[in-house]
Amino acid sequence: MKQPFFPCENLTVRDGKLYFAGHDTTALALQYGTPLYLLDEARIRHNCRVYLDAFRSHFPAGSLPLYASKANSNKALYRLMTEEGMGIDVVSPGEIFTAKSAGFDLSRAFFHGNNKTDADIAFAMDCGVGCFVADNEEELCAIEREAAARGKTQNIILRLTPGIDTHTYAAVNTGKVDSKFGSAIETGQAEAITKSALQKPHVKLLGFHCHIGSQVFEEDVFERAAAIMIDFIALMKKTYGFDTTLLNLGGGYGVRYVESDGQIDIPKKIATLAGVINAACAKYAIPVPRICMEPGRSIIADAGLTLYTVGAVKRIPGYKAYVSIDGGMADNPRFALYRSSYTCHTANKMDEEPSLVASLVGRCCESGDIIQENVPFPASVGRGDIVAVCTTGAYNYAMASNYNRLGRPATVILREKDSYVAVRRETFEDLIALDE
Repeated sequence: MKQPFFPCENLTVRDGKLYFAGHDTTALALQYGTPLYLLDEARIRHNCRVYLDAFRSHFPAGSLPLYASKANSNKALYRLMTEEGMGIDVVSPGEIFTAKSAGFDLSRAFFHGNNKTDADIAFAMDCGVGCFVADNEEELCAIEREAAARGKTQNIILRLTPGIDTHTYAAVNTGKVDSKFGSAIETGQAEAITKSALQKPHVKLLGFHCHIGSQVFEEDVFERAAAIMIDFIALMKKTYGFDTTLLNLGGGYGVRYVESDGQIDIPKKIATLAGVINAACAKYAIPVPRICMEPGRSIIADAGLTLYTVGAVKRIPGYKAYVSIDGGMADNPRFALYRSSYTCHTANKMDEEPSLVASLVGRCCESGDIIQENVPFPASVGRGDIVAVCTTGAYNYAMASNYNRLGRPATVILREKDSYVAVRRETFEDLIALDE
């Protein structure tokens, strides 16, 4: 039998069963129930340290990787980020409140978003968020007003669009000139908002931000974006005498979901990126600014696995087969949104030849409720079997909903010798808790 493909080394097989982070997934399914989100704590810490070590080696002192909260957010994760010395990027007051509740030092938080409300801005300031990533002129003025009302000066960086097309999913391509995010360099709007920020007495402009997209494998995309940003930084120095002390290059390094996906050597990529930044700054005789980046998916994705229980198998002779599970698009909408690829295994039958090709589908009343097409299953697959979907740490729990009034699954964090519930399973009472 052909060896199964595993996207990460934290997956193994013992006695015909799938193990994740050293734990028997079938035993975890029995202990905690399904659907079930699993997170490998050791892998999360490892991925953080890859970035932290690379930053210390290649970027100026004070540079910091920021965990992108939108990938997956709960109090346990913020406690891990504190322990590992990471900063965070937050995009909503809900993420800010969660981080604060976990005891995270919000002076190490960067607040994103293309439409922060006045209430959002006020809440973030009152919570002590360290830096705002200002997206547009209206927001910049609102930050100035709120800071003035508090008699304080708020640190900000400006989000710019460098005009980079990453050839990734259109829905997650954020660096183009016509993106909904940021001010375009090409149109002159980036310079205009920089001039405006420098004139405001209650904001302190530290520098600039760009984000070119998500799930990026292209070889030189980050390097091209960095070069454009340094060109702009040099222009702002020449035109306004502004010294940029911080450059945030966003996130987006791709991760391996299926065998055809590439593998990215993060330390090597960061070393190359640092070389481009250093050379560009040397060309203009300007200091190299502190660097931030915002890894989310590449911190948490391969630390995640989702377990489901098979309910029914439908075989339509001459057409196709369906394997139905007790979850679906309510807990993982990414296939419905992006046609996202996943590696899937029958966790309790890893020693059986996967000779049946079927669609892995959910329980929601939607024909588009699909987790993955063309999944290999053992011919014996049936009710009660456990299906594992790999690399689900990012944008699964974060994008989950109560569609069809389904409760969101529990999140269990695995350590070397034990496991614990980080987010409990939603109950029927939770589903009606807000109903009047």
